[in-house]
Amino acid sequence: MSVISARGLEKRYGDKAALSGVDFTVPKGEIVGFLGPNGAGKTTTMKILTGFISPTAGEAKVCGINVVSDPVAARRKIGYLPESAPVYTEMRVVDYLQFMGQVRGLDSAERAAAVDRALRRCGLTERAKDEISTLSKGYRQRVGLAQAILHEPDLLILDEPTSGLDPNQIAEIRALIRELGERRTVILSTHILSEVQATCDRVLIIHKGRIVADGPTATVTAASQGERLRVVVGPGEVRLTPQQLHAGLAALPGVRQLVPVDDAELVEGELAVDLLSDGDLRAVTSRWVTAQGLTLLEQRRERSNLEEVFRRLTGADDAPARAQSGRAPL
Repeated sequence: MSVISARGLEKRYGDKAALSGVDFTVPKGEIVGFLGPNGAGKTTTMKILTGFISPTAGEAKVCGINVVSDPVAARRKIGYLPESAPVYTEMRVVDYLQFMGQVRGLDSAERAAAVDRALRRCGLTERAKDEISTLSKGYRQRVGLAQAILHEPDLLILDEPTSGLDPNQIAEIRALIRELGERRTVILSTHILSEVQATCDRVLIIHKGRIVADGPTATVTAASQGERLRVVVGPGEVRLTPQQLHAGLAALPGVRQLVPVDDAELVEGELAVDLLSDGDLRAVTSRWVTAQGLTLLEQRRERSNLEEVFRRLTGADDAPARAQSGRAPL
């Protein structure tokens, strides 16, 4: 049985569609990155799964429980950490967790064991008697995670869990999420694409209310079949305008998309572009640059990463790509 099952989810606000036929399932023990630009439908999907709003059409289940017809039972299966962890900063860590245990309906014996377990798993045992207001943001996030796992949920939903943390805190929270994911399913909503690559087994990308990519993180990245080639040229026998350079390179065979580059390290007369393609363009671009009488200063080849896939699928480079290459991104 899937921990999450979403079938044909639709959500309309008047004549505006926030979700249009969202379908996905998540099995037990998977850490899934849920990505989407603002307004894509990511938050709406999260609110439906957690029972805060109902879909206009379709069905969502958590551990086989319909979130609309039996929301209380479904919520017992869910641990939720919103972007701003709702903690009472004047309380001590242990008192706050005891309070949240009561809210979750745990009896006295269950509550004591659950609090001790959550403190230990989240590395908070030595901070149990500290007032939350005295903790760093990284430790406050740990408190938020501790309250989310108090009742041993099958599903953890985490919204931007590393937002505002420093690099050391980010590394610690990522490691903690991986550890927590060994025992349960995790949905990680984030705008930090490197976080998905570092933490998640699978990625879901939503755009304009529809799922546009779904699969193992490495597979989704590889499925772009894309490479990025940074080309830097300088004046030679002739000097081209940026528009002339863009038009010439965009017309080369194999170029799928051209992205202008504004590089502060370029000196006067130098121009740089990124070319997206399905293969190695270096020989083609080298011949073209030489034939134009320009000086080829650099060609740097890179495989597409998750950020590039995200931008391509959500149309983040849509306008410049169409303007320069006449082709729509995949």
